[in-house]
Amino acid sequence: MNTTIVRYKVKADRAEENKAYIRDVFAELDANRPDGLRYVSFNLEDGLTFVHIAVIEGEGNPLTATDAFKTFVADIKGRCDEPPAASGADIVGSYRLFWERDGN
Repeated sequence: MNTTIVRYKVKADRAEENKAYIRDVFAELDANRPDGLRYVSFNLEDGLTFVHIAVIEGEGNPLTATDAFKTFVADIKGRCDEPPAASGADIVGSYRLFWERDGN
């Protein structure tokens, strides 16, 4: 299992555009339901900072294979005041955020 956390801050006039791209990514994920991916996106209280957490089970990253994600990342640097910073992470504990109670 591989966990990645990405944090960035968008320009004030691009926040709604960024949210729309994110919604498109989740719509495609909901439609296609790829296996091996657990993914969440947060917009912090400043309205400009975003945090994405992806947990990938197995080989490959199903997120990067989606058309909506490719569109989302195509101009991400142009939307940002602070560019995306990615970091690997180990999950120490999770209460119903990434797994259902039965472990799935």
